[in-house]
Amino acid sequence: MTANPALADVARRAGVSTATASRVLSGRGPSSPASRDAVRQAAIDLGYVPHPVARRLARQSGTRIVFAVRDERADILRDPFVSRAAAAMAAATEPEGLGMALLRLPLHATAELERLAADRSVAALVLAGHDRDLMRGLPAGLRGRTGMIGAGGSDVDSAAGVGALLQHLHRTGRRRIALVAGPRWLAASRAPLAAYTRLMREAGLPARVVHGDFTTVRGRAAAREIRRRWPGTDAIATVSDAMALGVLQALTADGVRVPDDVAVTGFDDSPLADVVHPGLTSATHPVELIAISAVQAALGVPATGRLFPSRPVLRRSCGSSP
Repeated sequence: MTANPALADVARRAGVSTATASRVLSGRGPSSPASRDAVRQAAIDLGYVPHPVARRLARQSGTRIVFAVRDERADILRDPFVSRAAAAMAAATEPEGLGMALLRLPLHATAELERLAADRSVAALVLAGHDRDLMRGLPAGLRGRTGMIGAGGSDVDSAAGVGALLQHLHRTGRRRIALVAGPRWLAASRAPLAAYTRLMREAGLPARVVHGDFTTVRGRAAAREIRRRWPGTDAIATVSDAMALGVLQALTADGVRVPDDVAVTGFDDSPLADVVHPGLTSATHPVELIAISAVQAALGVPATGRLFPSRPVLRRSCGSSP
């Protein structure tokens, strides 16, 4: 047995050309019965295993997964969610011989998606940040090989996670609860907003909603907007830890006590949630599992139930221990 045998070694042992050996081992193109037998036996004798990238090139099925994040922000690819998801995808696709590319898409991404559909190096697409209009206009060449992160694809049950935190705030006596929701255009923003609206309606309380963009900067601005528009707000729930940290910063700078005057909750249960002061109440977000599920969907792996659970993690920012 040859150490790390190459395709040329198999062809030489079988007494055929490298092209013939490639056709036999890829199952593509003509070859005689004698050549097929000789090549297959040579591969067994040498312990030859085709490299996964070579197999994909032979099948013309693409050699890379594209993780495309659609967003208004130019720096979205530095977002912690994107970093976590990309790392999980890279680990999941490497054994398949697939590389991974990370790409930002603008909100109006028709031309960019058409280019991806025509790119023969693209095996599949994982898309985050979609909405109904984008999915209706998805090029035919990407249908059947696109996995989605967010509403309608692999996602976290944000309605349950955010809903549990809102119910906790209400049970502990908060009655003037505001929500810093996600961007209006984003499909995934609808579920937590619906959970908030439903609870406020059932409790007979007025809704107080501002929209954010998952950044700390917007969290700071949102906190001040809420306190300006609705003085006396006693709780601010957000749909990301980054925005919640901005809320905490603004409240602290303005001399507002957390949680005594205003309780604060986030979403993601990021590492920072446990180390800031006061500790940030949040809800879990299994980003890695969601990313792997989306890759599997893009590659055609059957999956059932891609809505991942979220559970509340109570800390001092809403008056709970630790």
